[in-house]
Order: sequence, then structure tokens, then C-alpha cells
Amino acid sequence: MRRTPLYEEHAARGGKMVDFHGWALPLQFKGIIEEHHHTRSKVSLFDCSHMGEFLLKGAKAMRALEGMVFNDMICLRVGRCRYSSILDTCGGIIDDVVAMKLSEDELFIATNAGPYPRVARTLYRVCGAQDLSPATAKIDVQGPLSRQALIDAGLGEVASLKYYTVCRAKWGGAEIVISRAGYTGELGFELFVPNELAVPIWRRLLEDDRVEPAGLGARDTLRLEMGYTLYGQDVDDSHTTLEAGMGRFIDWDSEFHAKEFLIMQRQMGKYKIRTGVRSMNRQAPRQGYEVFHEGQPVGVVTSGCYGPSVGYGIGMAYVPVELSKPGVRFTAGPKDMEIEAVELPFYKHGTCRA
Repeated sequence: MRRTPLYEEHAARGGKMVDFHGWALPLQFKGIIEEHHHTRSKVSLFDCSHMGEFLLKGAKAMRALEGMVFNDMICLRVGRCRYSSILDTCGGIIDDVVAMKLSEDELFIATNAGPYPRVARTLYRVCGAQDLSPATAKIDVQGPLSRQALIDAGLGEVASLKYYTVCRAKWGGAEIVISRAGYTGELGFELFVPNELAVPIWRRLLEDDRVEPAGLGARDTLRLEMGYTLYGQDVDDSHTTLEAGMGRFIDWDSEFHAKEFLIMQRQMGKYKIRTGVRSMNRQAPRQGYEVFHEGQPVGVVTSGCYGPSVGYGIGMAYVPVELSKPGVRFTAGPKDMEIEAVELPFYKHGTCRA
């Protein structure tokens, strides 16, 4: 397994290491539930150095990218972030990404670990993108006290960052990139730093009594409570943007190679859509559970867990559009667990926009 620059830090704190897309990453430190609640109330650090980072330069490169994504990149304002997906010609999701406009001439893109090889080849071939991943570590600082923790650590630039904005900053004489974003639903920031700065920044932040490290387990429960997708599990190239429930992000006035296919799919209206589902108790619907409606198989659960902040089992499943309305009842799994469709997110008290 590949190791991030923070591997030894995790081992020293007793992190339980697991294989995540070929990377050795901590599943947990003190425990998933404890780390979940700590993130919701204070500040947690997540090592996300397994993710990919790319830099596009110039209008030509951005225009080439626009042919593969469902929204505008050239007109994205400097200092803003934009959620998007790289699509195949049939609307399948090659990867969901966050694009950050660093300057009029520079677009910084964060991608997932699973599809990284395919994405790297595609972005280089189509856009001439520079792959910064091998030299870049990513630390997510998440929780309602994250802004103050970063200011106290010497990164005062975060004080003026609004939700889904980005800036350059300095640490130890080196340039880093900070975005106000995250995967937890709480106020949070993502730090993209040179590999050699990962350990000093990590250690400096952990000097703060409010800050604790957290692993993949808490990251998963936190993102699920918010209804956020995990690439390769909830979304992939076998699901279109519409099926993934991301139609609200599509700029139908932009031109991209999957547009006609998605217009046809939208007009036909016959497809399965990613839908939030909850159980009636603490029992959780699990990935792979078949979903039944009135005794007939209609879909499958893609993610599920107990929601520590909501107190019941939560999950996401692909079901026919006409059955995706809140309140529709289903059964799932080998023991016919009762679940019902609900509006996302499950957890509605996040501080991400605070």
C-alpha cells in the first residue's frame, strides 16, 4: 500500500490502518462514533492526501474541460469553487470533482482516489493538465471551531473565506491553497500543501486542545448524514448525473459532450435516482441490500450506516423516480427491513455555511 506523508503520525497515535484504494489510511483513532461527535462539536483533522490535484492553465485548457463537465469553468469567478463531474459521452460519471479558480489563468481541480489513473490520463490528454498529486498533501480541517483553530495556528487568511471560496496562503515561506469546503456538513477548510509541510502543519494544529485526528470511518458517517456521495459506491460511470440526483448542478445552457443524452433522459423521465432512505430504528440498511416495493424488487442500497447525530439507520439507494418521493415505504435486505424515502440531508444542523 502507498503511504501518505502523515502515515507515521497516524501510527504514532494508534490509528487503525486500512487499505483505501491502495493507500494506507486510518479507519479510526479513538473510535468512529467519538470522532464523529467531536467533528460535529469541535474540530477534527482528516488526512486526505490520497486524493488527486491538477492544475489547468489558460482559457484553452478550461474550454477543453468544459466539454467534459456539466457547468461553466471559464466564467467561474476568481476565488470561487464549483462542484462538478467529469462525464463520459453517455453522461456517466468518470469522477465528481471540485474546481477552484486561483486566478483568471489558473484552475485547480481536486479529484478522488479511486478513478485517479483514468482522470489523470483524461485531464492530461484533453486539457494538458499538470498533475500536482505526487507532491501535494491534503489536510481537511472540519468542525464548527475550525476557523478559529486555523487562525490560532497562524493561517489568518481563513477569516475572510466564505463558503465555497478559495485562496492562496503562506506557511513557513511556502505557498499553500486553502478552500472553505469539506465532506462533513460542518464549517471546514481543505488545505493543499507541499508534502514536506504536511507533518509540521498537522502537528501544529494538534497542539490545540480542541483539535483531534479522525479517520475514514467518521468521515463516512459524517458524509452520509449529509447525503454526500462516495465515488465508486454511490456514483460511477454506470450512473448519469441525473440518476445520481445532481440535476440541480447542470448548466443546461453550457455545451458539453453528454448534454444531448442527458436531455433525452430527462425528457423520458424513466430512470432510477439516488434517494435518501432511513430505517425506523437504529438498524442500518447496508450497501448491496436489494430494495423491494410492494414485494417487487425496485433498486439497491449503495451506502448505509447508523447516523450518530440523528439516531437512526440511514442510507442511499437507487429507486425509480416515481418511488423516490419522501414517505414512500420499502423493505430491504435479507430480513425485510422497513425503510422509507426521505429528503436529504438527514442531518440538518450543519455549520458549513456559518
